[in-house]
Amino acid sequence: MMATTHALVGVLIGLGVLATVPEAGGPVLLAAALGGAFPDLDVLAVHRRTLHFPVGYAALAASSALSALVLPAWMAIAAATFFAAAAVHAATDVFGGGLELRPWEATSDRALYDHLRGRWRPPRRWIRYDGAPEDFMLALAVGLPSFAALDGNARLGVVALLGISAAYAAFRRPLVDGGETLVGLLPASVLRLIPETLIEDLR
Repeated sequence: MMATTHALVGVLIGLGVLATVPEAGGPVLLAAALGGAFPDLDVLAVHRRTLHFPVGYAALAASSALSALVLPAWMAIAAATFFAAAAVHAATDVFGGGLELRPWEATSDRALYDHLRGRWRPPRRWIRYDGAPEDFMLALAVGLPSFAALDGNARLGVVALLGISAAYAAFRRPLVDGGETLVGLLPASVLRLIPETLIEDLR
């Protein structure tokens, strides 16, 4: 799934938290969106392995909630929401496509690394690949309730995430061909400045 879809799921989780503790305010929504997107930062390392820890994040969410007993409530709740959104992201990636360069070809058997069992879990492909039409529809499904519930900058943030999702979904497949062409044209001196994990499949 797209990082923006995960972020929008996070916002929806944040709204659920605010329905219970409205005094936590904006920091909870921001933490939820960031937590929803956070695991995908491992695209700079081993994607869907380095920062994808469903059980670990769930444990951190629980311990952060308990820390409300000693920390300011808004800080503990924001931390718990961040980790809860990250846990949902990490757990649900198995329902997407694999890690191949062109996931619509369905050639990879790796969707999410299971740290408890020490092996990769195969993709279920309910959402065939990040940026697939059904991925964008999911982004809409979780984004529209947040759009309706929020106002001001928070609503603009939801609109921005939906706009990025639409653009990415529209150009997802051409981006691969364009990336391969671009990497082929760039001089070695420039390629050395780009993390290898971002371009190794495009070479």
